[in-house]
Amino acid sequence: MASYFPDTDSEDELPLGWEERVDPDGRVFFVDHTNKTTQWLHPKDGKARRVPDELPFGWEKIVNDQGEIIFEDHINKKKTLTDPRLAFSYEDKPNGTVRQRYDSSTTANVILNGRDLTGKVAIVTGASSGIGLEIARSLSFHGSTVIMACRNLEKTNKVIYKLRGQRPNVKLVAMECDLSSFTSVRKFAQDFQKLNLKLHMLICNAGVFSLPFGLSEDGFELTFQINFLAHLYLIKLLQDNLVDSSPSRIILVSSESHRFSRLTTNDITSERLSPLSSRNFVALEAYNDSKLCLNLITRYLARMFQNYGVTVHCCHPGNMINTDISRNWWLWKLLFSFARPFTKSIEQGAATPVYCATSKDLENISGLYFNNCTQCNPCPEIENDELIIKLWKLSESMIAERIKEL
Repeated sequence: MASYFPDTDSEDELPLGWEERVDPDGRVFFVDHTNKTTQWLHPKDGKARRVPDELPFGWEKIVNDQGEIIFEDHINKKKTLTDPRLAFSYEDKPNGTVRQRYDSSTTANVILNGRDLTGKVAIVTGASSGIGLEIARSLSFHGSTVIMACRNLEKTNKVIYKLRGQRPNVKLVAMECDLSSFTSVRKFAQDFQKLNLKLHMLICNAGVFSLPFGLSEDGFELTFQINFLAHLYLIKLLQDNLVDSSPSRIILVSSESHRFSRLTTNDITSERLSPLSSRNFVALEAYNDSKLCLNLITRYLARMFQNYGVTVHCCHPGNMINTDISRNWWLWKLLFSFARPFTKSIEQGAATPVYCATSKDLENISGLYFNNCTQCNPCPEIENDELIIKLWKLSESMIAERIKEL
């Protein structure tokens, strides 16, 4: 009895005698050389496909003297007639549809496969180690200029030196930004503006966890200021840069811990968010509250910027990833170490922030929460407009009162 065996197990592979090409609009079409026909749908899965707008980093499109289009890979010193973007083609879906193409095992490098971010400028807070460093590394290795906004310049410059050992022409700039000081945040914004650069991505990644009680020089509880309030102040200082560079994105790195906050419209006060004494302070509660605040303010900022070409998203990088965030108490260090075999790597933890900052799936979409590179529903409080507006007004007054004194 005769039986049919497919040429390949992969639906992406074309049948014998078929070829895929790209039209000037980036749509993939399929050529059947046997029957001398063309079609827009993949001959196996029946789906339309597109390629990214830009060539992969390091590639150039050249037209030779004979009018042929040739693609040159300057990194690997190769030339080909095949459009390299075909290796990164994706299903062509209607605008506004977010495709799920990644999961918890995806790394930042996988997100950026085939992308060329040359000409894009990103600011990443807390970029000298951990997830922030991996975000900065992956963006810069794909052509972006990355401003590493960090408290410790010496440490950050050492990191840049190491990265340049791997990629000599990488565009990384260390700039001091201590989120426990509004003066430092304001100076950072002023110094950045003196560079006369665009700003396409503002990734608010820096954060502290289980910090002992303490007040910043601005008089705010440290976890609240570093994780939330100083980032909001930074966004306010750079909002004109973001608008002038539109389309641009703000990414707030939150946590699934926001679900455990007990903040309500009745107790969202300055004393609850930023207690002035240790009697009213619980470190884990302060962390959870700060992360809920990030999710809430994402919704407000998305509305505020909706007519200005700036989109805003919030994301969870992963649970108990082995970074410096657990450094403040030996027990947390121990727990994070035990959890390490079962949690994401730093490369995987950076994937969701990088996805939110760069994915073409999210163009003209704003105000969402992501986990594992996938849109998901945050806690129900995020839909509470009264809570959102109360937080905005309270945060505005806190910032305004402090900067009057600076």
